[in-house]
Amino acid sequence: MITTLAVENYRSLRHLVVPLDRLNVVTGANGTGKSSLYRALRLLADSARGGAVAALAREGGLPSTLWAGPEKTSRAVREGLRPLQGTVRTEPVSLRLGFAGDEFGYAVDFGHPGGAAGDPASLFTLDPEIKREAIWSGPVLRPASVLSERSGPAVKVRAADGTWHRSSGEIRPYDSMLGELADPQRAPDVLAVREQIRAWRFYDHVRTDAHAPARGTHVGTRTPVLSGDGADLAAALQTIREIGDREALDEAVDAAFPGSRVEIDLVGGRLELRLRQHGLLRPLTAAELSDGTLRYLLWVAALLTPRPPALMVLNEPETSLHPDLLAPLADLIRTATTHTQMVVVTHARPLAQALSRRANVIELVKEFGRTVVEGQGMLDEPLWHWPKR
Repeated sequence: MITTLAVENYRSLRHLVVPLDRLNVVTGANGTGKSSLYRALRLLADSARGGAVAALAREGGLPSTLWAGPEKTSRAVREGLRPLQGTVRTEPVSLRLGFAGDEFGYAVDFGHPGGAAGDPASLFTLDPEIKREAIWSGPVLRPASVLSERSGPAVKVRAADGTWHRSSGEIRPYDSMLGELADPQRAPDVLAVREQIRAWRFYDHVRTDAHAPARGTHVGTRTPVLSGDGADLAAALQTIREIGDREALDEAVDAAFPGSRVEIDLVGGRLELRLRQHGLLRPLTAAELSDGTLRYLLWVAALLTPRPPALMVLNEPETSLHPDLLAPLADLIRTATTHTQMVVVTHARPLAQALSRRANVIELVKEFGRTVVEGQGMLDEPLWHWPKR
């Protein structure tokens, strides 16, 4: 389980170190940084798939994603005695992401390519470089706990006997050591961390519009994991019914739509989702369901997965849902925490309150343009150290 998430200089997240529990609810007003925290988690996941640099480039590169405020804000500025002014940069440009858990920790540091200017002949000017990476054992980075360390193109790995071995060859500045050095013989710890991160699962604004993939019929195969676009919804629900917790499935549907049940039919070799509701002479197909009803069924399929991940992240799951569906959704999320660590990013106060009794609530607010956790002082932060350049 992840116990600490750390972000520095990513959009409004100038410096954020937050503790994580089994169930975590990230909430706050619009513009306080909830989406940035979600994107930071996705960037960490992209690092394990070799896509973090490309993901940052799609956001406009470091110029668009870096913290746009000053390095330091004086007390006089905070107290309103002086206007906010730009300052001379004293530290290297750095966007840093990291997490730590009971077993491993990982951090990555992105910077400008080749210094501030980079290669003037290259057309890939929005691509940042990976300057540093580190993997360590336990919840805190210490010199004695480092297992693998990357500085520029060079990587060194600690062997089982405690000696260090430098990797053969050089890693390109846009590649992560998680993808280039994940070898069960040479670097088992790198492989373990990569597979841990790759097992994270994200769901972000699954489509429910009239042309959404979830509304059509599809050739069905056993589907223990709902896809990101929800196209295999019927197959995922049928898989839960056959090899998962079918009672939980029926209870979740009945809790949201009393007297209703889900049916999956085989039509011309393709699976079709139908919802039979009390009082209707025929079931409704997925194409006929309201956006909110379809979205709730998507969350049922995602959260009751027969193959639960170590970490699941939901971004604004309340979208399109009627307020009456938030309590059943909260029950589904709590059920999922039996097997999965959950991070729920939401701006819906009723959902946050429904989950708050057993959740680690991370309330985000803005102070002088930077995102901070409401009520969190410096002494309340988990202990965290970044790998130094």
